[in-house]
Amino acid sequence: MPTQPTPLRVAIIGTARRSDYLYGPILHALPTDVELVAVWGRSEASAKRLGESLGAPYYTDLDKLVRETAPQIGIVSVTYAANGEVGLMAVEAGLHVLLETPIAHKLSEADAIIAAAEKRGLKIEVAEQFHRRPLEAVKLKLLATGLFGTVHSAFNDFAGHGYHGVSVMRSYLGFDARPVQVTGAVKEYPLTAHWSRLRNETAPRNESQEHGLIEYDDGRLGIFHWTNVGYDSPLRWWRSSRFLAEKGMGITVGVGLEVQEWLSLLASGGEAPRFVTLERRWERVDGGALIAMVAHTGDPELPVVTWENPFRPPKQGHGPDWQDDVIGVAGCLMSLVEAVRNGTEPSYGPFQARLDQEIIVAIRESSKQGGQPIALPIDPASQTV
Repeated sequence: MPTQPTPLRVAIIGTARRSDYLYGPILHALPTDVELVAVWGRSEASAKRLGESLGAPYYTDLDKLVRETAPQIGIVSVTYAANGEVGLMAVEAGLHVLLETPIAHKLSEADAIIAAAEKRGLKIEVAEQFHRRPLEAVKLKLLATGLFGTVHSAFNDFAGHGYHGVSVMRSYLGFDARPVQVTGAVKEYPLTAHWSRLRNETAPRNESQEHGLIEYDDGRLGIFHWTNVGYDSPLRWWRSSRFLAEKGMGITVGVGLEVQEWLSLLASGGEAPRFVTLERRWERVDGGALIAMVAHTGDPELPVVTWENPFRPPKQGHGPDWQDDVIGVAGCLMSLVEAVRNGTEPSYGPFQARLDQEIIVAIRESSKQGGQPIALPIDPASQTV
C-alpha cells in the first residue's frame, strides 16, 4: 500500500482578511497535503489576532518564524500595495511562495521576486484563481479537445478587474500564446448617486473605464473591458467573458455573480447552432460538495467532456463543501504543493502572472500616450503607472 506524502509545512505571511477567512480554512481542510505551522504580521496585535483565530503560533519577526517553525511554503497575504515588498521578503527568507494578485504592481518588483526565487531554487505560484473555477475549468477542457477549433478572439467584458480579467481573456487563447502589442483607453465619467455595496453608502461616484485591444503574434485578438465600479454598482451589473472560435463560440451572460454559460457548436447540416449543456454533479441528490462539471456536447465522437473537482470528498460527507472561488484558490495552493514535491513548475506561475500585469500596465501606458500602441515586452524601467 503506497505511503501518504508528508504534509508540507506552511506559514501565512500577512494578516490581510483573506489570511483568516480564506487561507486558514483551506489549509485546515487539506491535512494530508499541508500543515499550518505559523503566521506572521507586522504588528503584535494583528499577528496575535490571526494566530489565535487559526490556532497557530504568531510572529512579527520573519527570520525567527523560519528558524523556530521551519515552514517550506509561505502564503503571502498582505494589503494590496505591499504584495511586491512582502513577496520578495518571503522569498529571501528561503520560502517557496504562493503570492496574492497581482504578483507586484511594478514590473521591476515582479522581476526582483522571480530572480530571487531562481537564485535560491524556489518555486512561485500566484493566486490567480479565475481560470481554475469550475465553470472556467470545464470550458478550458472543452477547448483543449479541439471541438471548437482555433479560438480567434477572446473577450473580458467586466468578468474581472485588471490582471484577473486579462487572465480570463488569455486563458481562452492559451497561456502559451504570445501577445505583442497593446492599445488602450482609460476614461473617467461621473455617475449619478447610487448605493455601493462595498462602501455601504449612497453617493455620487466617478467611474474609471479601462478598454484594451491586445494583438497576438499570430494575428489573434484579445479585447479587455473593465469598470472600477463593476463589482458593487447597480448601474454596472453586466458580467461576461467570451470567445469566438473556428467551429463555435462561448459567452458567459451574467448579472453580478448569477451567470449562465452559452456554448455552441454547429448543428448537423450547418444551418443552426448546437448548444452544449453544462451539468453540475453534486455529492448527493439534494446538494453537498461539487463532484464534477459535465459538458454534454452533442458530438457523436465526443459526447461528454468531464472536469472532476480535485477537492471532491473521497468519502461522502467527509471533505470540503466549497463554493467555486474557494475551489479555484485551493487549486492555486495545490499547484505549488505539487511543484515543490515533484520538482516541477507550477501550472500558472510567476511569468504568466507578470504578463497579466504587464498587459494592464500597457493599457494604461497606451492611454497616457493618447492611445499609441505599446509593444510588448515593456522595459520595466519605463513603467510610469
